[in-house]
Amino acid sequence: MEIKEEAKYTEIDLSVIFQIIKKNILPMILAAVLFGVGAYVGTNTLMAKQYRASSKLIVNNKKSDSEKSVNNSEIAAAQMLASTYSVIIKSNSVLQPVIDKMQLNMTYEQLEKSITVSTVSNTQIIEISMKSTDPNFAKKVVENVVKVAQPVIMDVVEAGSVKVVDEARLANNGNPVGPNALRNALIGAFIGLLFVLVIVIIKEFFNKKFKSENDVTNTLGLPLIGMIPHVSRKDFEK
Repeated sequence: MEIKEEAKYTEIDLSVIFQIIKKNILPMILAAVLFGVGAYVGTNTLMAKQYRASSKLIVNNKKSDSEKSVNNSEIAAAQMLASTYSVIIKSNSVLQPVIDKMQLNMTYEQLEKSITVSTVSNTQIIEISMKSTDPNFAKKVVENVVKVAQPVIMDVVEAGSVKVVDEARLANNGNPVGPNALRNALIGAFIGLLFVLVIVIIKEFFNKKFKSENDVTNTLGLPLIGMIPHVSRKDFEK
């Protein structure tokens, strides 16, 4: 005769989770505050401040002498060229001369990673930017990239022009743009909250003691006959 074993499943009651959270809400809040404050202070004291410098260029197709205004098709073509110009600006033809001119202690790959080139809201305008712990260095590099890029673009593309819209300047009125201490504090608070929550849940579920009549019936699968109440010594003597 075959004996079929019943599969045993451990059910996790959400109400139990909520009870655990409710019982440990104060340690969780305390951990969130401590982790959040620690992340905020650590960001402001240990992490280097980042500054951002940027410059904007506008690209145009070369008009024929008979045309007195730029039509929509030329604007659309210029927008397409903006993506091409972005690749040219980050190429070795532009960045290596900047490295040589400024005598930077950087390789082309290092400078290429630190430079950001993007089009502004699908317009003809390109923004060149750089982040650095030295604001003056970031501004100087952007200035030189713009100067070197203009003739290189004209020489390579041959069908457009590029002009400076905004000279190189520091973002955020010269104040640091990073790191974001408030964001790091919120992340730290969330980690602290989650850390304590995981610990108390693991501790609760690995605790094999019976804490209620439901624990007895659910674990052993036997009916509960009766309960012995807890009586203090003082009540017992009465």
